[in-house]
Amino acid sequence: MIWSKYSAPQAFYPLAGRLIPWFAAVAVILMVVGLYMGFFVAPTDFQQGESYRIIFVHVPAAWMSMFLYVVMAIWAGVGMGLNARLSFMMAQAIAPTGAMFTFLALLTGAMWGKPTWGAWWVWDARLTSELILLFQYAGVMLLRTSIDDMRRADRSSAVFALVGVVNVPIIYYSVQWWNTLHQGASVSMATGSKMAATMLTAMLIMTIAFWMYSIAVILARVRCVMVEREALPTWDDKPAAMPEAVEAR
Repeated sequence: MIWSKYSAPQAFYPLAGRLIPWFAAVAVILMVVGLYMGFFVAPTDFQQGESYRIIFVHVPAAWMSMFLYVVMAIWAGVGMGLNARLSFMMAQAIAPTGAMFTFLALLTGAMWGKPTWGAWWVWDARLTSELILLFQYAGVMLLRTSIDDMRRADRSSAVFALVGVVNVPIIYYSVQWWNTLHQGASVSMATGSKMAATMLTAMLIMTIAFWMYSIAVILARVRCVMVEREALPTWDDKPAAMPEAVEAR
């Protein structure tokens, strides 16, 4: 099975190195296409004018912030259940990227909110829960760095990540559960899309671009985590050439 073959860090390391350029290239191409369609091809919104175009960055970033947290929690749960080092490493590598997308979602949301609501920030349920998500990412990273013992750090941050998953559905359903200023979802599995076809296409392309970017960056970061954890100056791209000290672990 693929999992059993690449579950060892010394086997996954060269695989990640081969995949990074492909995901990075796809991310750049799709990002260029998505931004061009969103800012130059998509029609002007009849209510919000040109200011609405920030959603082509804001919405995919918000989606990725929630999606990556769930993926991070899944890796953390697998690490705890199977005592798999690679799973803990993946969870560690995902956290900074998830935090970046959460911050980007908050920043672009503020840029959209100023002309729409007349304020950079309001204590809206959606905004507040998204801000809490940023603190959760920070908590996962800080908890890991504050504990010297690696095994304890892995498990403590994994428990924190798993408990924090409860905030993801709160973010998603906040506009339905509370009376908020934030508008409801324009794209839904139940009701379909309320957007023009060009707008929806641009948003989906940007979402896939952010997804590809995340994979490339996370793979690059997990390689750094592997090198750091094994206390080696570098790792050979061929697993067979790994030092005996690493293979024995």
